[in-house]
Amino acid sequence: MGSSVIVKFAFVMFLVGVSSAQLSTNFYAKSCPNLFLAVNSAVRSAISRETRMGASLLRLHFHDCFVNGCDGSILLDDTSSFTGEKNAAPNFRSARGFDVVDNIKSAVERACPGVVSCADILAITARDSVHILGGPYWNVKLGRRDSRTASQAAANNSIPPPTSSLSALISSFSRVGLSAKDMVALSGSHTIGQARCTTFRARIYNETNNLDASFGASRRSNCPRASGSGDNNLAPLDVQTPNAFNNDYYKNLIAKKGLLHSDQQLFNGGSADSTVRQYSSNPRQFSSDFAAAMIKMGDFRPLTGSSGEIRRNCRRPN
Repeated sequence: MGSSVIVKFAFVMFLVGVSSAQLSTNFYAKSCPNLFLAVNSAVRSAISRETRMGASLLRLHFHDCFVNGCDGSILLDDTSSFTGEKNAAPNFRSARGFDVVDNIKSAVERACPGVVSCADILAITARDSVHILGGPYWNVKLGRRDSRTASQAAANNSIPPPTSSLSALISSFSRVGLSAKDMVALSGSHTIGQARCTTFRARIYNETNNLDASFGASRRSNCPRASGSGDNNLAPLDVQTPNAFNNDYYKNLIAKKGLLHSDQQLFNGGSADSTVRQYSSNPRQFSSDFAAAMIKMGDFRPLTGSSGEIRRNCRRPN
């Protein structure tokens, strides 16, 4: 490799890494020393009221990062100048927990006004939700700033739907800097939470080869075939332990009990099978890889330095 090529390569690597390099685990150590206590207390309170909220809060961080980076854009309401992400297909009647985020933001603002971004609150909230429900703990990198705009079109195009094939999932995650292994690990977030009938109807009525018969019958009992009937009826993503963050999700896949088409694609004779087997038998490896992948996802295209802003209200630009 010639010297000029090396210089160009180094410069490109600098540009790729510069934003995430400005994130750090102690970013608010001096400016908001009680940040973690304030967030954790509010998250625990929300989960104690409704266990499902832990999964909903985790999902907000995912859906934020996948759309133009981890910038809090998913929290913005529509304005006269842009149509936000809340009513995009992957989020409409599905993304939830916005009131809880408002409460967390209020608690953080009382502790240290105008200091902590909504994007960072989502990252901390996701970690706390996982840990409170029995999953791993990791040190969250912080220092993100909030976007001043949002894009419904970007949300529609960037978040992988539950109908995704394995190759489509790998491509979607690759676009946000995540490997196929990261994708399988992060899919383990479906060890908690619920899904609406509309997201798994096609699977339980049209797929047979990779669907456990008794599991399919059970799901069909609460999800009618006809579209428009029972669309919002819920089923747990993890049929075994829907309120505990563990590796049962992968055991379900091996048993052909993945709820979503995209779930079962991870164990369907393809390249992800071996990783699913590994996580199903090694919960420590899953927890470790999940935490590492969450940190990696949180590094994707954050606004730092003088970019963006610190929103006073997570629902609207300042």
